[in-house]
Amino acid sequence: MSRIGNNPISVPEGVTIDIQPTHIHVKGKLGELTQEYSEVEIKMEENTITVSRSSNVKSVKAKHGLYRALIFNRKNWNAIGTPIECLIQNG
Repeated sequence: MSRIGNNPISVPEGVTIDIQPTHIHVKGKLGELTQEYSEVEIKMEENTITVSRSSNVKSVKAKHGLYRALIFNRKNWNAIGTPIECLIQNG
């Protein structure tokens, strides 16, 4: 999962991200979603979110990729629409 976790997430216009120490809040035209997280660090610079892990322990590596994927899905839901619409538009 660490290869997935290393990919940055671009944030499109119309989606706002609020990063707190224990959760991330994604707000867009379709509503608001919140995701709790632990053992990873989430940073936002300009319009790009990066997720980094605190250690190389197996469980932390798994959470690194998991939380990156969950944040990416929440961002897409708010920016584009339902997950099926995301798949159709993104190939």
